Amino acid sequence: MSAHVVVTGSIATDHLMRFAGRFADQLVTDRLHTVSLSFLVDRLTVRRGGVAANIAYGMARLGLRPTLVGAVGPDFAEYRAWLEGHGVDCDAVRESRTAYTARFICTTDDDMCQIASFYPGAMAEAADIDLAAVVRPGETGLVAIGPDDPTAMVRHAEACRRLGVPFAADPSQQLAVMSGEQIAAFVTGARYLLTNEYEHGLMLDKLGVSDGELSTMVDMVLTTHGPAGVRIRADGRSETVPAVPVARVVDPTGAGDAFRAGFLAGVTRGLPPRVAAAVGCQVAAYAIAATGTQEYDLTADRLVTDLRDRYDPDVARATRDALTGSDPRRRIGAR
Repeated sequence: MSAHVVVTGSIATDHLMRFAGRFADQLVTDRLHTVSLSFLVDRLTVRRGGVAANIAYGMARLGLRPTLVGAVGPDFAEYRAWLEGHGVDCDAVRESRTAYTARFICTTDDDMCQIASFYPGAMAEAADIDLAAVVRPGETGLVAIGPDDPTAMVRHAEACRRLGVPFAADPSQQLAVMSGEQIAAFVTGARYLLTNEYEHGLMLDKLGVSDGELSTMVDMVLTTHGPAGVRIRADGRSETVPAVPVARVVDPTGAGDAFRAGFLAGVTRGLPPRVAAAVGCQVAAYAIAATGTQEYDLTADRLVTDLRDRYDPDVARATRDALTGSDPRRRIGAR
C-alpha cells in the first residue's frame, strides 16, 4: 500500500479547568429552572486536540507524513506550527474567515463530575472541502475519515468510493447525532471500520443490522474493548489482540486516537492487521500514561523493545522493518 495517508476530521483545542469543590453542593434542586452560577476554578490547562489532529500527530511520530484535512479558524497558527514541527502536512487545512477553531471547554469538580461545552466553530465548514483536490491519484494509499461535520464525513466517504481510494471510517462521537441513513452512507465500502464497544452497539442499533450484516458492508471491523483488547473481524473470522497493561493511568483521553494512529500507520506500511493492532495498542498505552493527547514519548527503540516484551519477537521485528527501515526520513519519532 502507498505510504501517503490523508487524515480528515476534527481539529480542536481543549480548555480544561478544575473546580475545588462539588457542583452538587452549589445546586438548589427546586431552582434549577433559574440556575445562574459561576465557579471559581483553580487550574486551567489548554491542550491540543481533535480526533484527526491526534491521529495525524501519532502517525507522524511513527515516521509517516500524513496530510491533515479539516477546518480551523484564524487562531490556528500556533497549533499549525506544532503539528508541522512534528511532521504533519497542514497545507490542506481550510482556514475560516468567520469562525474560530473548534473548542472544548470543560470544568471538573472533586467528584470528577463535569460541566462542559463544545463549540464546533470552523468545523461546520468542513463540508465545503473537496477531498478530490487533496488525494493524489496513484499515491494516496488510505484516507482516514474521523468524526467531523456529518455532512463532511459522508461527502469524504463518497469521494473515496468515487476515486477508488481505500478509506477507514471512524464515526466516534458523531454516531449520537447521525441517522441510520447517514451512517450507512458513511461506512459502506470502508476498508476499516473503527469503533469502541459502546459505539459498535449503537451503530448496529441505528443501522438495524446484525454483526454479520455489518461485515458485508465493510472489509474489516475493529472494535476496541479497553483493557480487554481489540477485536478484529474480517472474512467471517474473528480474533482478539490483547491490550497493553498500564501501571498508572494518567489521562485516558486520546487513547483511542493513539490506537488508530498506530494501527493505520502499521497497515499503511504493510503490516498484517494483527501486528498493526498490536502497534496501536502499544501507542495507546503510551498515550494513557501521559498527560495530553499529543504529549507521549515515542522512539523506535522503545517501541520495538516494548512490543517484543508485551507480544513476541516476530511482532517487534516486523514493526521495526516496516516502520523504521533504512531511510532516516522514516525513522520512528524523528522530527
